[in-house]
Amino acid sequence: MKIQPEKRLALFLLISVGLIWGQTGASGRAADSSTPPTAFPAPTPAALATAARAISGHDPGPSGSSPVTDLLKLLLANVNSTEAMTNMEAMWATDRYFDFARFQETAKHVAEMMRQAGLDDVQIGQGPADGVTQNGFWTQPIAWDAHSATLEIVSPQVPEDMRVLADYQKVPTSLCQWSGPTPPGGLETEIVLRPNDIRNADLKGKLVLGGRISKIDLKQAGALGLVRESRVNPILLDERDWENDFGDNGWAFNKNDTPLVCFSITPRSQQYLHELLKKGPVKVRANVDTRYYEGKYPYVSGVILGTDGAGAEEVLSLGHLYEEGANDNSSGVASILEATATLNRLIKEGKLPRPKRTIRLLAMGERYGTFAYLDAHKDRTRRTIAAMCIDTPAGWQYLAGTQFNWSMNPQSASSFVDAFTVRLAAEYFPMVRRPYLWSEYNRGEYNGGTDDDLGEAMIGIPTTSPHSGHGIPAHHTSFDTPAQVDPKSLRDLAVMNAAYAYFLASAGPEQMHWMAELAVERGYDQINSATANSLDLVTAAKDAASLGHLLYWETARVDYNLARETKAVKQAADLQQELAALASFAAAQKVRIEGAVEERATELHLGTIQPMAPNFGPEAEKIVVRRKRMGALPLDEIPPSQREGFPDSGFWAPTTAALYWCDGKRNLAEVIQNTEMELGPQNNFDWVGYFKFLQRHGYVSFVQQ
Repeated sequence: MKIQPEKRLALFLLISVGLIWGQTGASGRAADSSTPPTAFPAPTPAALATAARAISGHDPGPSGSSPVTDLLKLLLANVNSTEAMTNMEAMWATDRYFDFARFQETAKHVAEMMRQAGLDDVQIGQGPADGVTQNGFWTQPIAWDAHSATLEIVSPQVPEDMRVLADYQKVPTSLCQWSGPTPPGGLETEIVLRPNDIRNADLKGKLVLGGRISKIDLKQAGALGLVRESRVNPILLDERDWENDFGDNGWAFNKNDTPLVCFSITPRSQQYLHELLKKGPVKVRANVDTRYYEGKYPYVSGVILGTDGAGAEEVLSLGHLYEEGANDNSSGVASILEATATLNRLIKEGKLPRPKRTIRLLAMGERYGTFAYLDAHKDRTRRTIAAMCIDTPAGWQYLAGTQFNWSMNPQSASSFVDAFTVRLAAEYFPMVRRPYLWSEYNRGEYNGGTDDDLGEAMIGIPTTSPHSGHGIPAHHTSFDTPAQVDPKSLRDLAVMNAAYAYFLASAGPEQMHWMAELAVERGYDQINSATANSLDLVTAAKDAASLGHLLYWETARVDYNLARETKAVKQAADLQQELAALASFAAAQKVRIEGAVEERATELHLGTIQPMAPNFGPEAEKIVVRRKRMGALPLDEIPPSQREGFPDSGFWAPTTAALYWCDGKRNLAEVIQNTEMELGPQNNFDWVGYFKFLQRHGYVSFVQQ
């Protein structure tokens, strides 16, 4: 990454002491208060029973000020949470219907919000929605519109309040995204429980009641479709899960996928249906008016132009549109819109200097919209030095589980922005005394994912991202409404995003040097904490084989951490003296580990221990993998039955981590070792077989074999 040095932050460092974080900005609201909000959402008592109790205590944060302290205070005094809430509600009003006609409406609304915020170069891009075109290896979904959909019990006769099981116009999540249509006017059919051997069952023309069921199995059995039971939070008796992954082989719906009908019902309805089915057949009338067509998948962008002009480097803030939830993810887009609007106001008021780099806001469909944007704007992508992706709830702070966890880059793409994000969080969250604290996310334990992996080598945009919770489990459910969004949490996201984007966009050599120093400190922390764990493992070892294994792996881990943290530092500045000291520290940790192994061997009377290197096989040492396209691999062109037992990797997974370590130079043995350093042992996963599978299907090529 190339960043031209320039001193641009003098003005904001001289900001008046009067702009303290507790005051109200000219265009904002009171930044914070220790008193609780005057209006809370009104979840049911049963729902509240699923939320944990509050904790006490606060992280004091770093002592003293830093180059970001005044910026954080200024932003906190000026972010307008009321404006952010209004924008969030407007996005949710159309996105909650989650069809492509509404997507176009949302895009127009968001573009107008950007214009009202004074952003420049506001554009609505149109990616393909044809079920065929690929960006990366992601097949863009075919467009789908929903006009109406109802599911009603015909017999036996039931009370009126239990008769209607689903109505899209009243509760959009009643219908699964990409549900196929029924014949005009609907049809009567029978609801049946999922049979044990569904592939060999006769389900012709019937609706099957159950959780997630393979569409291929339903198709083979001749079923009309699925009535999906709600599983996210059964305590929410009158809420529904949002089914948005109704493709045959993957998440979205491709051109030749099966147009089965799919409804989503409440826990109360599913309990009632189970009771009815114990007594005899249940007939229903299903009426679904939907259509598939080749359309467009819009994305929206706008900028604060940097002083470096049209070809300036960029800092990107991105969030996902086109999801049914207010928290996931209208709040994410609203927070980055408010962050950018606040920066723009402060720049125009002369309270912040215009940054040298351009700050860009991008609102798009998750994964699909991101890759369409990156493919359509390759030159812009090359000039983008960093990003923050916000795809997370802004839940009520008084509920457990709503703390923000900051996800760092994949370790194959470690960056100084990881350390910078951690420092921002360490300063900001104690400043506002959130009742639930922040933490750094352990990506190794995270099996989900989003567009927070853009730092991978074929994209090259270092990206961090917050994760959070709803408090009351409600991810992708009809309970995710504006009433569940906390203005304070929305404010916190906006301030963090604005500070991140502005500081990076403005950074000259002094600021880059400071962030490089943060990365050096992070390097010490990463090496030291890993060594502490290594010493614990050595102390617990019982035999020579365990010690030999640890002697190799734990000393190699020091080298691994040193290499990736050195890379992160150099991305900001080449601090040769500091990096030499870090390397000396790493060498000392290896000596500690070696000494601990020797001491433990003496205690166990084992003699001299030799390091035991892993044996990944001769093929792994010969194969060098070259990737063909950017991004993760959803495998949505390949039916699960033809994947030879290998997983899809559309989101974060060990196979994704391994893919990102493939640089066309490392052999597969090195890739496997780095992956296990990053995520731990992978239980003898067949890595050679997996990459041969990818090669056969054209996802990668082998440089040598």
